[in-house]
Amino acid sequence: MEQLHSVLPVWRDAYSMSCLHVAKFHFSNAEFSDALRTLDMGIIMGGPLLRKDLDSAIEVVSAAKARQYNNRGADADNEGREKSRSRLLVCPVEFDKSEVLRILPIRSLSSKIVGKRSALSLEGFLREYFLSGPLVIITDCMAHWPARTRWNDVDYLRRVAGDHTVPVEVGKNYLFSEWKQELITFSQFLERVQSNNGCRSKVPMYLAQHQLFDQINELRKDISVPDYCYAGGGELRSLNAWFGPAGTVTPFYHDPHHNILGQIVGKKYVRLYSASYYEELYPYSEIMLSNSS
Repeated sequence: MEQLHSVLPVWRDAYSMSCLHVAKFHFSNAEFSDALRTLDMGIIMGGPLLRKDLDSAIEVVSAAKARQYNNRGADADNEGREKSRSRLLVCPVEFDKSEVLRILPIRSLSSKIVGKRSALSLEGFLREYFLSGPLVIITDCMAHWPARTRWNDVDYLRRVAGDHTVPVEVGKNYLFSEWKQELITFSQFLERVQSNNGCRSKVPMYLAQHQLFDQINELRKDISVPDYCYAGGGELRSLNAWFGPAGTVTPFYHDPHHNILGQIVGKKYVRLYSASYYEELYPYSEIMLSNSS
């Protein structure tokens, strides 16, 4: 996948076309999971020319799969739940600050520079933060999102996204030579996340910076884009998802545009430095990694 940009667009469009034909064959035989997997490959590996056709086909196949699921009845649903090791992806545990401080660098949680505001208005965000520059943690603005409960339900995630194929990163992070990317189903990814949680010896696996909501519309319906994202007056640059087990670490990096991070399930430690410390963070000299350190 790392070399995908070197393939001529015409060949990627041809690949998309072949995926549509193969998926049509699977669909005619009621092989909905195979059809969905083929269409996902067309989206991930194919060109942009037939993207709308792929999206429309995925909607048709997903609707057929949903009808098939509903027709199985409650018994089959309960059987699937019994096979699940845990319905909750992240079990609720009391936050142990002393344990966190033992793992994180010294004085990690002592900074009072970043403020915390509850349900901050758009006007307040613009006036007090966006235009003047300081960072802010906004609480209580995602409480109405269905994702807040649904995305911690393994059964739900498997039902709406399990047969979809997604790109995942395997290895500590993209700066290490052992790092690679794999294409697996979302169900397989969930199984590996569950097996990795609480086991630091496992090889980390991370679904990172992927346009998951463009691919899986059911998950897109579970969230809302906050009005804060349009504070600059322009269009939304991208809407990405990060999904990984405990212990996942991303190296230092900087983005060319503003970011709003919404934490849906679990907790995330974020370490930020002012742009004035750029040289002290030892960024890589290679062009491809110049935004990382």
